[in-house]
Amino acid sequence: MKIAFGCDHRGYILKDAILAHLRENGHEVVDMGTDSTERVDYPVYGEKVGRAVASGECALGIVVCGTGFGISLAAGNVKGVRAICCSDIYTARLTREHNNANVLALGSMVVGEGLALELIDAFLNAEFEGGRHQRRLDMLDEIRARNA
Repeated sequence: MKIAFGCDHRGYILKDAILAHLRENGHEVVDMGTDSTERVDYPVYGEKVGRAVASGECALGIVVCGTGFGISLAAGNVKGVRAICCSDIYTARLTREHNNANVLALGSMVVGEGLALELIDAFLNAEFEGGRHQRRLDMLDEIRARNA
């Protein structure tokens, strides 16, 4: 699977482990930066990943900042992106199965490397169930359209 990855300076501490893990599991990774611990603005990288996913260039995205929340907001503000900030395996799986989330956000200051990789696996191995869940996603799209 082709996966977009982006992080800010805080997320950079997990970058090498995440990219290696994804590649070891046969995924193609599009690295959208950042490339150091030098301070940068997380919205830049969240938007890059969001655009890659929304355009279809990449099937899914993973973003990392200190909490995961800020960069999830940036990615989630791209039309067509459903980004989830997650720190437990149950949520990582269910957001794909029920909400068809397409970008996973992690907080490097919230989860360690081992848990981050488990969250990624849970997210990537889950599949959208459709059915009643699609109806609810359609409702969310209607809300977004009314409030655009």
